[in-house]
Amino acid sequence: MRLPAGSRIVAAMSGGVDSTVTAALLARAGYDVVGVTLQLYDHGAAIQKKGACCAGQDIHDARTAAQGLGIPHYVLDYESRFRDQVMEDFADAYLRGETPIPCVRCNQTVKFRDLLDVARDLGAEAMATGHYVRREVGAGGPQLHRAADAARDQSYFLFATTAEQLGYLRFPLGGLPKPAVRAAAAELGLAVADKPDSQDICFVPEGRYTTVIDRLRPQGALAGDIVHLDGRVLGRHEGVTRYTIGQRRGLNVAVGDPLFVVRIDADSRQVVVGPREALLTSALILKETNWLGDAASLEAACAAQRPVLARVRSTREPAPGRLALIDGQPGVAFDNPEEGVAPGQACALYAPEDPSRVLGGGFIASAVRANL
Repeated sequence: MRLPAGSRIVAAMSGGVDSTVTAALLARAGYDVVGVTLQLYDHGAAIQKKGACCAGQDIHDARTAAQGLGIPHYVLDYESRFRDQVMEDFADAYLRGETPIPCVRCNQTVKFRDLLDVARDLGAEAMATGHYVRREVGAGGPQLHRAADAARDQSYFLFATTAEQLGYLRFPLGGLPKPAVRAAAAELGLAVADKPDSQDICFVPEGRYTTVIDRLRPQGALAGDIVHLDGRVLGRHEGVTRYTIGQRRGLNVAVGDPLFVVRIDADSRQVVVGPREALLTSALILKETNWLGDAASLEAACAAQRPVLARVRSTREPAPGRLALIDGQPGVAFDNPEEGVAPGQACALYAPEDPSRVLGGGFIASAVRANL
């Protein structure tokens, strides 16, 4: 933790095993721990949902755990902030034909911005979370690194963590494998030791994201054409919000060869489809960027064409490329074409010379189709 024993630390407690173990380990180590839980979405709708976080049963579990640990615990009602900064953004992104990643937006706003302010107001020297990433201190200050347990690594979702925030944040579980965390929970006698991990997007009931979008942005369900890259109209769809780049199933059109969604034109309400090779991307442009590297800025790193490993999906390994200015904007040019790059998704950047180190990243604004 790099803090003296007795220092006050705010532990973000979601009610799951990871954040509960984090709070328990800090308390056992002699820190002055204050647990804080955020209520982020409708308590009534979420109370029966399994594998959620920040609502319903999870708030109860966090409160019970804090009582057992003998630490103070606060529940903050952030529902309106979460709706404005995460849920509304989620719906708007789909309406623009993008594929959003709300977990990044949540970390970027209500958790690592708003909650950090609360931690400082409580007089804490640091805020600790149960995320599986590592914070290491290099010559230039704190760095963000991938977790020791590659299967649990959450660095992709935390690319937007700023250097200033890293100076205040701590991630005690980053060097541990998940089985060790559950074993620690059992040894500490925590009731959540066998609790299932959170699944899917917390505010999306049963994985049906269209249910949320239809409620927030019903105009997303306006019908339009499914169009082939060659201009042929192949059929109709029931709203651009039903589709994402790379999607193959549920198109309800057939021309013999498999077709994939290669572009979504929200303005004209067209879903453009084509063969798999049309998904290949040679470069991408970034927006809402964050830089954690050694260069003075991301733009300076782009001008120097710094080599990077770029991760365009949470489930995909980083691909080699170089930072570049593309149409005057920061971007990545891939060494080999990358498939299924979707606007709205995150692109996390890693250092080839130290593949665990996160250099920052951004949201994907657009992609440059590979010329094969």
